[in-house]
Amino acid sequence: MKLNVQEELQQASAPVPENEYERLISLANLDLDYSDHQNNFKDLAKLAAKVAGTSISLVNMIDSLTQWTISNYGMDIDQMLREDTVCQYTIMSNEPFEVGDMTIDERFRELSYVKGDPNIRYYYGVPLQLNAGLNIGSLCVIDSQQRVLDPEKIELLKIIADEIVGRLKTFKVMESLKAKLLEANNTQKKVAHDIRGPIGGIIGLASIIQGQGENNQMEEVLEFISLIHKSGNSVLELADEILSSHKPETKSGILSSNEFNLSVFREKLLKLYEPQARNKNIHFQVNTTLATETVPFSKNKLLQIAGNLISNAMKFTPANGEVVVDLDLAVNQFDKTLVIVVKDTGIGLSKDAATAILNGTSGTTDGTGGESGYGFGLALVKHLIESLKGNLRINSQPGEGAMFIVTLPQK
Repeated sequence: MKLNVQEELQQASAPVPENEYERLISLANLDLDYSDHQNNFKDLAKLAAKVAGTSISLVNMIDSLTQWTISNYGMDIDQMLREDTVCQYTIMSNEPFEVGDMTIDERFRELSYVKGDPNIRYYYGVPLQLNAGLNIGSLCVIDSQQRVLDPEKIELLKIIADEIVGRLKTFKVMESLKAKLLEANNTQKKVAHDIRGPIGGIIGLASIIQGQGENNQMEEVLEFISLIHKSGNSVLELADEILSSHKPETKSGILSSNEFNLSVFREKLLKLYEPQARNKNIHFQVNTTLATETVPFSKNKLLQIAGNLISNAMKFTPANGEVVVDLDLAVNQFDKTLVIVVKDTGIGLSKDAATAILNGTSGTTDGTGGESGYGFGLALVKHLIESLKGNLRINSQPGEGAMFIVTLPQK
């Protein structure tokens, strides 16, 4: 799916990389849980601050609307609107971005954290480059005092940034290997089940024939049947061994690292997006279906899909409005289907606007609270849903809010 990048950039009032759509896809493909990496990078965040001699260091990922701080040192922060960040300028180039005195820079002097606590003055950011030119975020060091970084310190910060990217890639590979191992285990169990059924039947038949053979004193038949019986038991024992070798994974309520259930999914969404709702005075609610609340399903790309829809809903919902998410898992004998519904009481969409989203040709629009529009967020959602063989529907009328309905088949 191709978008008219130049048209998007002309509409946007904030800095947007020319490869923004590809950048967002690269970030989404990492499938990060932004709330789950503090400990994975806290050593590097601390090291960066010590190297630079600053009081604060942050490891930030930047999606279509939000800057997510996945690890921090010296400043307790989890997220910030992208438009209020300095790091949005850092991802515009492959080279570090420095602001010597933010209090005199017209781009930043009115920011709350410059005018007030913690009174940030100095900023130095190194882009986190996943692939050539695809900057998914930044490592930044900041301070309330002006600083001068010598070339040696700058090189060390670049090395730390490379290590952060290296760890992100490693985590992704590890998750992929776990998913493949789980799939292989499930296939192994299925094969064992398939073996167990017919072999059990053969053993039963052999027992019947053996009993008849004893009555008829058919010694050669008895010997042959005895061999079938022993061989069948041997294969059956192997099948039982396969089936029992992974029993700890199937305990009720225990999820593998690449799985959610509705209850866990709900808690993740509340943790990540309640701060955005409070910031804009929006009522935010996530509902689940009780009957299937503990049934596991793949978490692949779910936080990226639901998260972008929720952020978009909040962007177009005024203060005192409402954003409600309904999560449902339909389960039958053969498959499972996850349904995510995101409803808001915002400004709504025209039929043409909804069609443009579904066709991947939508443009950028500013939010009800003056939030800058970056575009691409809904285009990314559509791309991710299609990659999972799912479906997206939109129900909306101008002035009456919007409803986004996502259905995703689950294995």
